[in-house]
Amino acid sequence: MPRRTGSADLPLHGGHVPSWLAARMSRLGAVISAAIIHHYGRDELLRRIAHPFWFQSFGAVMGMDWHSSGITTSVIGALKRGLAPLEHELGIHVCGGRGKHSRKTPHELVSIGERVGIDGAGLARTSRLVAKVDSAAVQDGFDLYLHGFVVTDDGNWAVVQQGMNGERRQARRYHWLSEGLKDFVDEPHSAIEGHGQGEIINLTNRLAAASRSAQLDLLSNLGPDGITREANLLADCGASKLASAQMLLPHLLMPAHHDVRQSDIVMRRLRGSLGAAANCAPTNFPELLLVPGVGARTVRALAMVAEVVHGAPCRFSDPARFSLAHGGKDGHPFPVPLRVYDETIRVLKSAVQNARLGREEELGALQRLDQQARRVESWAKGPNFEDVIAEEYRQSTSYGESRF
Repeated sequence: MPRRTGSADLPLHGGHVPSWLAARMSRLGAVISAAIIHHYGRDELLRRIAHPFWFQSFGAVMGMDWHSSGITTSVIGALKRGLAPLEHELGIHVCGGRGKHSRKTPHELVSIGERVGIDGAGLARTSRLVAKVDSAAVQDGFDLYLHGFVVTDDGNWAVVQQGMNGERRQARRYHWLSEGLKDFVDEPHSAIEGHGQGEIINLTNRLAAASRSAQLDLLSNLGPDGITREANLLADCGASKLASAQMLLPHLLMPAHHDVRQSDIVMRRLRGSLGAAANCAPTNFPELLLVPGVGARTVRALAMVAEVVHGAPCRFSDPARFSLAHGGKDGHPFPVPLRVYDETIRVLKSAVQNARLGREEELGALQRLDQQARRVESWAKGPNFEDVIAEEYRQSTSYGESRF
């Protein structure tokens, strides 16, 4: 049964994803998705996509602006492009997108239903209902402009959609999951994320059931003119500020500052990744370190990618940390090291391909790398945040051409 799983407030940024990054994001997003499906199954990938903290970390590890609204559009676009050639193999499909692409979602779902034998028409209705809930039943000042619908061959799904508040220069992202939803109207969300911005009308709250019923009664018994008279009477009586308690849901709030700061990161987790990479030896991870061209810097990026694949939800409370894997397209926390990025894709792709053939050594090594990072983070000292960034800039020429 489906439910809303969370949401996020993000600074509203313009611009576009350059082609050199968009192509890499598609490849890395697809291979990370394939690794998750291999280890944990398709439904677990849906759960990750429906988790606002994981989704933000996923975008950051792929080199997008770690905190901005652009992560939503770029990640959905990257998954749609990257997973399309693999949909028959993996049994997962990405529909919709931004603007005009969002309006094509019902048609895409019907088409998928015809191909794989699921209820495409029912999924199309679900897509419309989810959009209506976040645009009409929850009136929070954000107008929807993006709708991404991810569905498996089993008919299970996750939805990520985003609204814009131009006056406040903010975006709000809403996440849904088919698992656990009992009702589209009565508390379908598992989270709504955002700044406190005054009163919000949330008719999906279970405490609003009487209000929903009363609205239907008013409409049928009084008609529009009668409702207007009643509204004027309430205003005259000083009852213009009616409020109901709001359920608090998981909350991701991204700051306005563009640069990555130490305060944005849980340092013990970062030191765990750095320590695991620094302490790697061929005897511990031969399947990784004996791959030509893989050095300590690539292993550090792989440690963060491995956490995106294997980490528990509590591990993603600091999405900014994952931007230290491959930098950011805007130069924060540092320009994207293309050679490292390409090596990450190559190693992960090789590991997934071999695992499909029954050779689990490389993919298993990545899982052990993640486990090692968690073990050492309780005692690893390592450099401070400023030293990590400074070292990245010092070594940038050896990491290939960096762009932003």
